[in-house]
Amino acid sequence: MLDIESPIQGSYFNAQYHRLTGRRGPKKAVCAVAASLLTTIYHMLKDGTQFQDLGADHFDRRSKEVRAKRLINQLAKLGFDAKLTPLAEAA
Repeated sequence: MLDIESPIQGSYFNAQYHRLTGRRGPKKAVCAVAASLLTTIYHMLKDGTQFQDLGADHFDRRSKEVRAKRLINQLAKLGFDAKLTPLAEAA
């Protein structure tokens, strides 16, 4: 049996797929990742550049405010009211 997913484990496209699957479902997530791959290939061929993977942790490295807002919205959809208070910085 052919294991297609193994070369993309730990890549940006794998993270994108898993992030979209929860919101859109697996079929639409596959189409979205395929569109991202085609766009990437197009720009590589057009510009003659090398592929640089953003990494599986790309969405985790985004700003804390954007991530916190997204997580609060997810909690609100689940029926919870969340209030954020920043922790004191560890010395």
